[in-house]
Amino acid sequence: MRRVSLTVLSGLLVGAALVRSGHSEGPAVQQAVQQAVAAPQRAQPQVAPPNPNIDMDGFLKVAQEAARHRATRRITEADFLKMSREPGTIVLDARSQKNFDLLHIRGAMNMSFPDIDIPTLEKRLPDKTARILIYCNNNFRNADGPFAPKSPAASLNLSTYVTLYQYGYRNVYELGPRLDPAESVLTFESSVKK
Repeated sequence: MRRVSLTVLSGLLVGAALVRSGHSEGPAVQQAVQQAVAAPQRAQPQVAPPNPNIDMDGFLKVAQEAARHRATRRITEADFLKMSREPGTIVLDARSQKNFDLLHIRGAMNMSFPDIDIPTLEKRLPDKTARILIYCNNNFRNADGPFAPKSPAASLNLSTYVTLYQYGYRNVYELGPRLDPAESVLTFESSVKK
């Protein structure tokens, strides 16, 4: 049995619809059928073999575990400020270096999300028990340059939290509210030289 492509089938269906609507003769029907038959066949891409270094099932499992862990670790602005001042606490900003330089919470460490890997974590965050506070673009409004909003489900806090959890960091807290930097009790600074 021969396979009929969706393009050919859709062209034939358009032709049939035109016939039913009273356009059984004429160039419109002939053109629709000719285009459908002449349409190039698109080859379906082959599915690649599994890559042992990319594990979607493992990622989803860790994301679910991290979500349960995160449920009680979203904190208020006041608690974020208080905890950030305590010795040994690390404020981590995973945005790009460019946006970090434009504006960030004073004292924050920048580790751009694409750079969060095993060697970098071993070097910059060697103590997996250290308290880490995170924030991202979606925590701030009225500052679209340095804190351009992302889709809620693509929020950098989510990716950062899951990744840190995956690497064994369990003392992580996330800034919960959405704040205006101009009205926040947190202190912001720029690294851009004027």
